[in-house]
Amino acid sequence: MLQAPGQDATRERASKVPPGWLHFAAGGVGGMCGAVITSPFDVVKTRLQSDMYKTAHKKPNRPAVLGMIESGARHFVETCRMLAEISAREGTSALFKGLGPTLVGVIPARAINFATYGTCKRFYSETFDHSAGSPLVHLAAAATAGITTATATNPIWVVKTRLQLESQRLEADARSARVNAVGQKNVRGLHTSARVLANMQFVRAAAPPHPATSAFRMAATIVRTEGVAGLYKGLTASYLGVSESTIQWVLYERLKRLNEKQESTQVPAVVRTIGAAGCAKMVATLVTYPHEVLRTRMRQQPVGQPKYTGLVQTFRLVLREEGPAAFYGGFTAHLMRVIPNAIVTFSIFEFVLALGSHL
Repeated sequence: MLQAPGQDATRERASKVPPGWLHFAAGGVGGMCGAVITSPFDVVKTRLQSDMYKTAHKKPNRPAVLGMIESGARHFVETCRMLAEISAREGTSALFKGLGPTLVGVIPARAINFATYGTCKRFYSETFDHSAGSPLVHLAAAATAGITTATATNPIWVVKTRLQLESQRLEADARSARVNAVGQKNVRGLHTSARVLANMQFVRAAAPPHPATSAFRMAATIVRTEGVAGLYKGLTASYLGVSESTIQWVLYERLKRLNEKQESTQVPAVVRTIGAAGCAKMVATLVTYPHEVLRTRMRQQPVGQPKYTGLVQTFRLVLREEGPAAFYGGFTAHLMRVIPNAIVTFSIFEFVLALGSHL
């Protein structure tokens, strides 16, 4: 039976798709390199998203529009200032706080995502008789890969978020302890400055501000105090965030195909990959960033009664207490991290794929 030329072309393209294990390896290597290079911006982004930072740097109430303009104007300054502040107060190593669980999460997350995407792209194109370059195939494959990755790696991201916010939580606890101790002394009639100073020094010594907590100890603490369900906090927001990776993959594939049609311009392949990866990530981030803030709030370590209990409840509470601008807290630090991260990840991914295809 005669076959249409289009079907032959589809089968030929499918036969050229690299195997799943190569996608797995390439995604893991690319994710690891990107995470290490951009780790300091990840720490700053997480703190700017948290309400711990918002409480410590609370501003007077302003109209929503003015608040958003002011927030956008100071994001870059805040990012640079916090990088210097964290390095000075907590040491350079604090800029890589949570890098251990990040690597433990990023390497399998990128590997799973890229491998699932490549496998599903081939499966959907063959099952539904679509071209491997069809936007519908890219959309379905990216959504499947995003959901799979979010479910498998959510506990790692909860531990990482807690580690990055730990120092701020301990500082808040220490301040509260000092205030309470001084208040108790005053109630008992001990008003002398020497006694108050001695009490403050005692509390400060009893509550070291930056103890080293390992990822395993943090995970054990979460399970002990909040149950296994504590490791899956923010999962609904992560599912919402699948839209970001879906948009990114669809745009990346589209831009890559457009660039491939312009090979006559003599633009190096690596430059085309950098442009496609950077543009795709920027657009996807602009559209979906608020879910990042919601997810961070839901993953915070609760102090007493949990403040953020669900996706809708968190959205309404942040909107009511802090205004729309809060949903883009840490946005500049996030862009400074994710765009270079995407460029490094996809460039190495494409390089490893090309290298593996010639072996």
